[in-house]
Amino acid sequence: MSKNIIRPNYIFEVSWEVCNKVGGIHTVIATKANTIIKEFQNNYILIGPDVIHDESRSPEFSEDDQLFSSWKSAVESEGLRIRIGRWNINSHPLVILIDFSQMINLKDKIFAELWESYKLDSLSGQWDYMEPALFGYTAGKVIESFIRFNLSSSDKIVAQFHEWMTGAGILYLKKKLPQVANVFTTHATVLGRCLAGNNRQLYKNLETYNEDEVAKEFNLISKQSLERLSAQNSDAFTTVSEITARECSRFLKRDVDVVTPNGFEDTFVPVGDDFLQKRVNARKKLLEVAGSLLGETINENAFLIATSGRYEFKNKGIDLFIDSLGELNKAKKTDKEIIAFVLIPANHYGARKDLLSKMNNESELLSGSRFLTHNLHDPDWDPTLNRIKMVGLKNELTDPVKVIFVPSYLNGKDGIFNMVYYDVLIGMDLTLFTSYYEPWGYTPLESLAFSVPTVTTSLAGFGAWAKKECTSHCEGITIIDRTDDNEETVKQKIIEAIFWFEQLDKDSYMAIR
Repeated sequence: MSKNIIRPNYIFEVSWEVCNKVGGIHTVIATKANTIIKEFQNNYILIGPDVIHDESRSPEFSEDDQLFSSWKSAVESEGLRIRIGRWNINSHPLVILIDFSQMINLKDKIFAELWESYKLDSLSGQWDYMEPALFGYTAGKVIESFIRFNLSSSDKIVAQFHEWMTGAGILYLKKKLPQVANVFTTHATVLGRCLAGNNRQLYKNLETYNEDEVAKEFNLISKQSLERLSAQNSDAFTTVSEITARECSRFLKRDVDVVTPNGFEDTFVPVGDDFLQKRVNARKKLLEVAGSLLGETINENAFLIATSGRYEFKNKGIDLFIDSLGELNKAKKTDKEIIAFVLIPANHYGARKDLLSKMNNESELLSGSRFLTHNLHDPDWDPTLNRIKMVGLKNELTDPVKVIFVPSYLNGKDGIFNMVYYDVLIGMDLTLFTSYYEPWGYTPLESLAFSVPTVTTSLAGFGAWAKKECTSHCEGITIIDRTDDNEETVKQKIIEAIFWFEQLDKDSYMAIR
């Protein structure tokens, strides 16, 4: 690769997670924006979907009618609906949110065009394919309109597209504005995530899978087609870890050009007295919720642990986390009461009113589950609740290990905690992310940023990276070697890690923090 770097005049960055928190890509972009803005100011423009039209419900976005007002009028005359403003994060980057709903009526024409130009196979795509594909396509049109209205032929422009969901924008721009240098960044592969989540041995059998047969078996033909074409038609192809790079070569038929480990902007981590006070506040709230749910007064020295992330039960290691808690509870060897929080957004319909009443009035009685903070749709089918039951966790008074499932985004408005995730995380004593499929893994990195010891695995991109970087003993992070078929060993390592941290004296633990 040439070392002569040409500085672009403008950078567009497109993601489904701009001002729309779904998973780790939201953190990727939000935490790196501060660095890019120092270099490019308003010439760095983020593009996301306008999925929440009521601004009072969209705390991440503030509209500004003064930004590019002439172009906005022009783009709306072209039939494109956008809002321009700022992302409410530390760096306040410029954002364009796209309402792509008007493209739904044109979907047959759009997908026919992409078939004719690229052989994109959209025939079997359902709504979870069509919606993001139409967003990506519309993002390409918005970028084209911005460039034609505001820029000149001498401007050097880069457009970065994250994940297959935005890939139609690459295909659109390659045909309409080939002078725009496009970058495709994948944070996972469609087939890799699917195989891992369906209990297939991904790593051992990687070279034996036929990607077309797998796509057909799991009804992923359209998503796989868009992901592969996005990679193959991009000017630069990147991914976040060596682990995912191997999947890309196998399933997308193109080697990545650069592996770019995810960075982390830690300016929002509190310091000094502010840090200490936030930790006190977090622990107070965690103990209050736990005590109200369990019907007991929790000792202030209880050992608080957690796992969190997207609800991918096997991929994120939620299954082994719960299994380990069950075995640890049966062993009854812990010195402290262990309260384990599963902070995983699921299909809930609001905070439990009986729990809220209990938190406001200790004499109130709970009428429902002793595990859930929010009401779940179809709780009998929920894998976390079923696993808790299967391993014999009952949250009884004499149990040394209790588990609490928080199936809501911690966005400050969940109804129980009413604190954002980071303000809850800071109160934990240990976090565990025992992933089987994790292309990068921000959650352990976030824990370390907030001085919370953490456990991850060698199958997480961050875990593999940290293992390579940690040439000497690193007590703040425990990296468990995980393979396709060593689950029993992993469970024992999880138990050992929890037990080791829980047994530390105060001075040793604080030194690690």
